[in-house]
Amino acid sequence: MVRILSIFLASILVAFAYNAFLLPHKVLSSGISGIAMMIGLLTPVNTGIVNLALNLPLLIIGFYKLGKRFMFYTIFSVAVTSVALLYIPIRPLVTDPILSSVFGGVLVGVGTGFIFRAEGSGGGFDIIAFLLTRKKEFPLGTLMFGLNAAVLLFAGFLFTWDAALYTLLSIYVTGKIIDAIHTIHVKLTLMIITSKGEEVKNRLLSNLVRGITVVDGEGAFTKEKRKVLFMIISRYELVTVKRLIKETDPHAFVNIMETVEVMGYFRRNDSN
Repeated sequence: MVRILSIFLASILVAFAYNAFLLPHKVLSSGISGIAMMIGLLTPVNTGIVNLALNLPLLIIGFYKLGKRFMFYTIFSVAVTSVALLYIPIRPLVTDPILSSVFGGVLVGVGTGFIFRAEGSGGGFDIIAFLLTRKKEFPLGTLMFGLNAAVLLFAGFLFTWDAALYTLLSIYVTGKIIDAIHTIHVKLTLMIITSKGEEVKNRLLSNLVRGITVVDGEGAFTKEKRKVLFMIISRYELVTVKRLIKETDPHAFVNIMETVEVMGYFRRNDSN
């Protein structure tokens, strides 16, 4: 229920950013949303209807190829955003297009970031990205850059190059905000030194789906025997892990390091 409410509010926030900051100044978003906004500006058709129509084929494909829970949250997000675009008036809150680009990008980033954190997506090219990430050899970054570049080019030719540059600014800000909120891709390596190795290990294994490597250790000065536990977690799990360790062994020494890369199997989430 919390995730549904989070996606609902975040989707409304995205729609509000479109109609109150971006669309009034012909500033576009990236991907399918940007194309929908472009069509909405050039035709009498509401952006919400166009957004839903363009997303529909991708939603159908994603439903069969991706996890059902993920697609349920994604469909819900697209539906809420599209309906909100119909009812929120397109009325600028500020007259400065630079301010609109920045704050609109911030709001879109915040909304999209929380949708990602709730294990959903905003649809569109996000679905394509999730599908293509299963093929490691596919140049996903090149594809996403090309799609966004196409939106920028169309914005420049159809409107003005000022609008294209404002769009670039908005997309950049949105990306930075999403990266700050959606940090599941950040991995952490924990080295836990404890005199209660078996208890800490069992407590962690019973609450997390993570592997743990246990080695014997000895204090250089005290000569006391310790267990050293190594594990890799996502940043989301850090608060839980710290609590579990502290409850089991308040005197445990824990070294937390950000991990650059993980080779081999690492369970990303429990959504599928």
